[in-house]
Amino acid sequence: MPTRARPEPVAGRISGASVAPLMPLDPQAPIRAILIGEAPGPRGADQSGIPFFGDRAGRPLYAALAAAGLVTFVGDPTGVPWDGRSLIGAGVRPIVTQVLLTNAYDRCPTDDGERFRAPTRTERQSPANLARLARDIDTAARRGADRICCLGKVAASVVQLLAQPLVVHALPHPSAQGLLNSAPGRGRGARMADLEAEWIARLASMLR
Repeated sequence: MPTRARPEPVAGRISGASVAPLMPLDPQAPIRAILIGEAPGPRGADQSGIPFFGDRAGRPLYAALAAAGLVTFVGDPTGVPWDGRSLIGAGVRPIVTQVLLTNAYDRCPTDDGERFRAPTRTERQSPANLARLARDIDTAARRGADRICCLGKVAASVVQLLAQPLVVHALPHPSAQGLLNSAPGRGRGARMADLEAEWIARLASMLR
């Protein structure tokens, strides 16, 4: 699998480089669904250059893709720390089929190169960012995609700004906070492992 060149961070540990969408390697291969997250994480996609790969939210997402039979890996991720730098350093990379993975904002947001923050409304709704996301959706739609799975409220809010014909499914963000906030009683008394397993099963079902 071809590797993606990653620019060295100018300062600090967050590069803030644009993370391109992940899609099937064959440009003629069909795409069934689009998965849209919030933004690349500082320890995950910002370092790996691959959407969700190494992000905290990426672990359950890739588990759902595996459950649906939509991802394999170059290299063995078993025993490799789940962070972008470690995964890429170990030669591990995902190969997806029938899905396109992207984010509502394609860069890891930071003010100082050290600390992550949520993408601002101005960043999310900038003409350049909306045009980028519209291109990602159009790319998948032209290859047969009929649904969008938004992971969290931020992703859903950005997709709502775009005129596109696909069916939109909203899932809670798979962070601990997102899962707890979306659970009955805000997850009081629930086991995080159970909430995550339920989320994985729900996404896998949407992708089949």
